[in-house]
Amino acid sequence: MNITRRRGTIAFFITLGVLLVGLAVTLNIGWIVLNERTVALAVLGIILFALLIAGVVLNTVFLVREVRRNERQDSFLNAVTHELKTPIASIRLYLETLQRHPVDEAQKQQFYTAMLADSDRLLATVEQVLKAGQLGQRNRQQNRTLVDLEPLLADCIAITLKRHHLHQDAIEMEPISGGVHLRVLAIAEDLRTAILNVLDNAVKYSPDGVRIRCSLSITHYTWATLRITDSGIGLPPNQHKRIFHRFYRVPGRTVLRIKGTGLGLFLVRTIARQHGGNATATSPGLNQGTTITLTLPLSTPKTEGSLATVEDRQGRSRNREGKA
Repeated sequence: MNITRRRGTIAFFITLGVLLVGLAVTLNIGWIVLNERTVALAVLGIILFALLIAGVVLNTVFLVREVRRNERQDSFLNAVTHELKTPIASIRLYLETLQRHPVDEAQKQQFYTAMLADSDRLLATVEQVLKAGQLGQRNRQQNRTLVDLEPLLADCIAITLKRHHLHQDAIEMEPISGGVHLRVLAIAEDLRTAILNVLDNAVKYSPDGVRIRCSLSITHYTWATLRITDSGIGLPPNQHKRIFHRFYRVPGRTVLRIKGTGLGLFLVRTIARQHGGNATATSPGLNQGTTITLTLPLSTPKTEGSLATVEDRQGRSRNREGKA
């Protein structure tokens, strides 16, 4: 009902814009015909016409964009409500069963395991929403350290395997050629959040079996590139950039059955850009998998020296405070 109403609103504004443009064209032509002997008035009419057309087009674009933004926010609220309500209802049901009925020890352990899984799901949703709010508020230059990407990626893979109860072979990590260490100057927890979000998405959108391949490499000598490729439902051709927008979820029946908040890949791209890099998506097409690529600037002796200087100053400051 709401989607139909919003589509009607968008159609209304587009139609209104077209009618206004048509009216403006008619008035301008009439102006020129009536004043064809006066060059100055004709030029003035053309200028006013151009300004009027630009204003009408901008007004229509902003109105349609606002309607679509409101639609994405409503979808986000519905998704978050579901992501919060479902585990809470499940935990409540298990607790009521334990309270009202005698349950043997084996079944109790099953209930505890299920409740812990629901609690993890609830916590993950809350943390994702909080992280989306925090990214735009903190000074992102603070608390940066040298992060080795290979052990960080291995740790994220282990967490994902455990979280989704996957077999060890479900996520493959290719070794780095040459045995080099890819270090970046970053906020480690933010990078962990970004990588985990990409891996979680790869698992969620692979309903017919999880087969994920991760690789790290050096690009153009100064960039660390992380590629995470799944064999899931893939992306339509016009969705490669939109999936990184806040609250956006790819339309379609298959995607609607997969729950989410529309914040995961938004966080990934925001974190990558705040670290001087970027996040992109590629896909051969529907049901042919997706590759998410994160690029981050490699640390250099200059950045490492700057970091050491900052840490040294912080250490001296703490020593002075301790003596005081």
